Amino acid sequence: MRAAAGRWQEIAPAKLNLALHVRGKLPDGRHALETLFAFCTDGDRLTGERADSLSLTCSGPFADVLGSDNDNLVIRAARALQEEAGVRDGAALHLDKRLPVASGIGGGSADAAAALRLLTAMWSIDPSHAAAVAPTIGADVPACLLSMTCRGEGVGDRLELVDAGVGGTPVLLVNPLVPLSTRDVFSRWDGVDRGPLSSDWRLGRNDLEGPARQLVPEIGSVLDWLVRQPRSSLARMSGSGATCFALFGSEEERDAAAEACPAPWWHLATTLR
Repeated sequence: MRAAAGRWQEIAPAKLNLALHVRGKLPDGRHALETLFAFCTDGDRLTGERADSLSLTCSGPFADVLGSDNDNLVIRAARALQEEAGVRDGAALHLDKRLPVASGIGGGSADAAAALRLLTAMWSIDPSHAAAVAPTIGADVPACLLSMTCRGEGVGDRLELVDAGVGGTPVLLVNPLVPLSTRDVFSRWDGVDRGPLSSDWRLGRNDLEGPARQLVPEIGSVLDWLVRQPRSSLARMSGSGATCFALFGSEEERDAAAEACPAPWWHLATTLR
């Protein structure tokens, strides 16, 4: 999307794993997954303007915990796209970081995907270049590039668009704001294959919830609280945590829960796309 003043804008929607089954390990040591991705209408926001070189500035409530520009997935994605497409143009990018970092809702991956979409439009290049770059940045980046409900297999990068009937569903995201390492969570998975993800994702589970709760017991407190909220139809942890979510039948019911959310926790009242 291009604004009249020559500025491009993209939302980096929060990603949810409505279910996440760990089926084993792949030959390269990564974990074989079956998951259902869904995306929220809200998330981080990325803007860009034409420039001679690539640069990134950050603001927002979680900007202070981001790494250096060289470590940021937005810049890594931009440089990779530049090389893949043979582009010499630059871009002045600005990230409004509204989602917690390393929290199981695809913050960094969603930001990288937003950068790929934004720069594809700004540089007027074929979208196939972004699709080629996405899996080299991170396992969740291809799904975040789509930002549509889809089933993921492999490491989550083999995607199939599905109609899970969740569009427009009010959802409340809650995070206890306790640091949690994705690597540590996966390393604590017990290696037990508890079965495939069926077409009815509501009968599924998140196999990383147990390991995550061992590392951050507050996740259990968040889930227990979400289950107790009136009219919440399902509560689960997303990804490797620590963000959890609950689905509601109406925005009014979701908003009532949001207002009651304990003060130390971060929360976001939003809707599934």
